[in-house]
Amino acid sequence: MDFRIASRADVPAVLDLLADDEITRQRGFGAVPETVDAAIWAAFEAIDADQRNELIVATDGDDVVGTCQLTFIPGLSRGGGERMLIEAVRIRADRRGSGLGGELIRWTIERARERGCRLVQLTTDKRRTAAHRFYERLGFTASHEGMKLAL
Repeated sequence: MDFRIASRADVPAVLDLLADDEITRQRGFGAVPETVDAAIWAAFEAIDADQRNELIVATDGDDVVGTCQLTFIPGLSRGGGERMLIEAVRIRADRRGSGLGGELIRWTIERARERGCRLVQLTTDKRRTAAHRFYERLGFTASHEGMKLAL
């Protein structure tokens, strides 16, 4: 398994991974358009151009089998230490349960260490109880209550 920063050519495969999720479908984002629209391309270009954001893909040969987005956040807390936020973690359905998710998250934690981050954080939907157990096995603790406001 290889992990790398996604290229423009990876975007359709990443969109497929993001859409292949029941909670995503309940939110109305579970359909991948035949052609990627301008808003998606603009988002990819913004991520790709920003040194504080990385769209990551896990590949097996030429196949994209996993993804996540990393955002590095500077802050005054924790002695001015940067924190890394992990978002949109997805593993292709036929590869779930194979250990790939653990490999991906451990790789992202090493990315945080390489950058000198003092904290790695993520949010996960309250309904994803299996994901909660997964992250706890990797050393994460549910220390805060997250809140969101959809606009």
